[in-house]
Amino acid sequence: MAKPQKRYVCQACGSVASRWAGQCADCAEWNTLVEEAGATVTPFQAKHNLQTGGRALQLVGLDTEIALPDRMPTGIAEFDRALGGGFVEGSATLIGGDPGIGKSTLLLQAAAKMALAGLPVAYVSGEEAADQVRLRARRLGLGNAPVQLAAASSTRDILTTLGQGRAPALLVIDSIQTMHSDLIEGAPGTVSQVRASAQELIRFAKERGTAVVLVGHVTKDGAIAGPRVLEHMVDTVLSFEGERSHQYRILRAVKNRFGGTDEIGVFSMQTEGLAEVANPSALFLTHRDEGVTGTTVFPALEGTRPVLVEIQALTVRLASGATPRRAVVGWDAGRLAMILAVLEARCGLSFSACEVYLNIAGGYRVQDPAADLAVAAALISALSERPVPVDAVVFGEVALSGEIRPVAHGALRLKESGKLGFERALVPTAMAKDEGPMALAGFRTLGAFVDHMLGRG
Repeated sequence: MAKPQKRYVCQACGSVASRWAGQCADCAEWNTLVEEAGATVTPFQAKHNLQTGGRALQLVGLDTEIALPDRMPTGIAEFDRALGGGFVEGSATLIGGDPGIGKSTLLLQAAAKMALAGLPVAYVSGEEAADQVRLRARRLGLGNAPVQLAAASSTRDILTTLGQGRAPALLVIDSIQTMHSDLIEGAPGTVSQVRASAQELIRFAKERGTAVVLVGHVTKDGAIAGPRVLEHMVDTVLSFEGERSHQYRILRAVKNRFGGTDEIGVFSMQTEGLAEVANPSALFLTHRDEGVTGTTVFPALEGTRPVLVEIQALTVRLASGATPRRAVVGWDAGRLAMILAVLEARCGLSFSACEVYLNIAGGYRVQDPAADLAVAAALISALSERPVPVDAVVFGEVALSGEIRPVAHGALRLKESGKLGFERALVPTAMAKDEGPMALAGFRTLGAFVDHMLGRG
């Protein structure tokens, strides 16, 4: 049964008391306390009322001056590029990738370089013994780095050990799915264990100013395994991508509270570990002296870095009545269907009796909408068996109306193409007015572009 809460308010000073008194305790006036009707309070409300009993917080204005966070460079330029300049003190970073892609190798190289620079670094492995990590470091030529190694999976043991002395500047946990907390029940890798272990490690990072890096397993679809809340808890989420059959690896920032998510780091897997790639275009371009039908060169843009990739298309004519196949590697299949539809509806080209295969050379994945015109050029070249000039690059966005729309950072794409020896560019009309070392040919519609490719005038 809920009972009303009584309160007595002084009519002189407004102070509130829980019971009546002849004299107000605040203003010393007599006979000024008057009972007022209060809200009905249940026993549950009285016990769980969160409006009192807490610690008062200090609120600051949005315009308060604040210093930028200090960065700790890893000594690997491509890693720092993806992070936005290096690790931030007290931050939590989650890095995921396919098995064997090189996550542990990259973090061991970064940890060793930071330790050699004089920073205290701890590397805790829940999957390998300390001797295994030490052997890998020797194979990478980093056996003399003063990295503190440990093989453990208990979050309590790890935090107890690190809390005894000076906190490390960098703590690597490989991996978060192998950690377990004795505060809750469950095997390592379960949703509750991953969430609880990550929470304790992130709290340690915020309190001690340590940059914590968590290695995360991924599912067969490429998403980080475990609860989705894990990606919300950390400050930075990095995705380590690449095909195991290819030598290149791309480190991409999916989330970054201390920087942008438009930069990538490119690495090449060598016998001595992951090597930085200063010119990624060299990995994705085929060296050829004469034109090949169905191939175009597209200057993709990853953040502020242009990467030239080769787009390859193949069309195979089928017998009447056969169902044509559409296969895409490295690009969006829905986008390919749209480009084929625009070529048929707006330009009069027929692909209905042809199988179409599209591939991005080197295993690279293109998500830039500026690749529309380059894909269309490769398809037109494959269908007509007319090669695109070997010294030309192609880029532009294609609308459903057949209009070729301009794209961002055209000057940057042209500059990088000129550095690699390309002399011509097929671009939207709005971008052909820019002056530069390259010869620019502008097109307003996809129909005009098809006429140019087929030599119709």
